[in-house]
Amino acid sequence: MRRYEVQSLMPEGGIAQTSHIAPALPLFEDAFCAFSRGTLVDTDKGAVAIEDLLPGDGIVTGDGTVQPLVWKGRTTLAPGRPGPQGRNMRLTRIMADSFGIQRPVSYVLAGPSARLLHTPDHLRALSGGKRILTPVQQFQDGMNVIETAPPTAVELFHICLPRHALIRVAGLAFETYHPGPTALRTLSQAMRSVYLNLFPHIEQEDGFGELVHGRSGDGPVNARDA
Repeated sequence: MRRYEVQSLMPEGGIAQTSHIAPALPLFEDAFCAFSRGTLVDTDKGAVAIEDLLPGDGIVTGDGTVQPLVWKGRTTLAPGRPGPQGRNMRLTRIMADSFGIQRPVSYVLAGPSARLLHTPDHLRALSGGKRILTPVQQFQDGMNVIETAPPTAVELFHICLPRHALIRVAGLAFETYHPGPTALRTLSQAMRSVYLNLFPHIEQEDGFGELVHGRSGDGPVNARDA
């Protein structure tokens, strides 16, 4: 089991903050483990550290529109130790300019569930030449993109907007949280209820909507064309 902290936007505009003890399963952990404390996210008021974002803040998306933050999740883990299910929970450090000039502007420390809109060479055949959302671990090369496992506990976060979207983090395009089109089918009805209880803004299983881009790591790439 793991503790998960949630902030969500209420229909009347207020903010609800709740704490949950829920299974340390990959589907649950992935909703909370994309960005480390200090990650700067582009908003309509400039770059803001992810820990300082509040539901209702305007997040600049990849198509240039602004969407309100409706959910932010936080958990704490020790990357130097495997997760309760034996999962590798190490972080990925992306050094400045790894993907081109000012991409990223400064280093980014991403969690195990972060996905970046970029296609590594070994996945180009799978993507059919389109850009896909790829787990950051796929870019690790030991030089510019490095696996790291701090020995002390770290805070990790993820966010949801009203629809799945790209957000700008230090010049790179990352995705907001989405469990995947078929992920909830792997859960029992009781476990689905536990999972959906973490997302007060979601009323039903299809409430996360469509993926804005195809993703690797979810089986066949099956989403709106990139």
